[in-house]
Amino acid sequence: MHSPDNDPYNRSQSPGQVSDRGTTIETLGGTIESTAPREGFLTGSFMWMFVGVLLSAATAAFVMATPPFQEQITEIYFFLLIGTLVIGIGINALLTRISPVVALGLFFVYALVWGLLLGVIVPVYVGAGGTAGVVSAFLGSAAVFGGAALYGVVTKRDLTTLRGFFFVGMIGLLVVILVQAFFFAGSTLMSIGVGVLGVLLFTGITAYDVQRLKAGRMPGVSRESATVHGALALYVDFLMLFLMMLRIFGGSR
Repeated sequence: MHSPDNDPYNRSQSPGQVSDRGTTIETLGGTIESTAPREGFLTGSFMWMFVGVLLSAATAAFVMATPPFQEQITEIYFFLLIGTLVIGIGINALLTRISPVVALGLFFVYALVWGLLLGVIVPVYVGAGGTAGVVSAFLGSAAVFGGAALYGVVTKRDLTTLRGFFFVGMIGLLVVILVQAFFFAGSTLMSIGVGVLGVLLFTGITAYDVQRLKAGRMPGVSRESATVHGALALYVDFLMLFLMMLRIFGGSR
């Protein structure tokens, strides 16, 4: 039965009150939701994230099985990489201006492009450390991601206090990666060190993102668009964990 407590359009709910449907605010037009509802927000984000991972995996497998196409991707690798940055930033920047369907479509394009890039990246690590190294990297990233996600769900600690630390850590990690690429490209030890630092950093970021998505606080964003935003964040977390694990298990490349 419908009741004022479970009615998503309940106008009798006090402004600012938090329920399983979200937080409400008072406007000239009445009381409306100001945040994404808790129920189904995190679940939907995980669902689309896994779809994105499967799309990337299938695309990468196709690229690796088609040498001529793989060579073409290698030639435009840098442009595709820039493309992923543009799409990722665009989804977040335009989240309140584009429809959820368009946002989801852009997310799938993002996953598809990363699949093309992985179709070039993974063979390099297969050649350096063998297939076993890539499999270990994938299983390791899945295990770490799952553990971090679980921690983000159950912990009572407010991880938002670490946001600045994570931001600085990402900048630092990028600098170290660039330094290695230009000055220590052949150093196995440094490659593994970067991988370990990256895994530690993105383990924390994964827990932070999951807790943030669980709280469901995204003012001005619909549930569907917030779910796409969550899927993108979780996808990037898993992808970065996998790439860092490749550095650890895949040899010096």
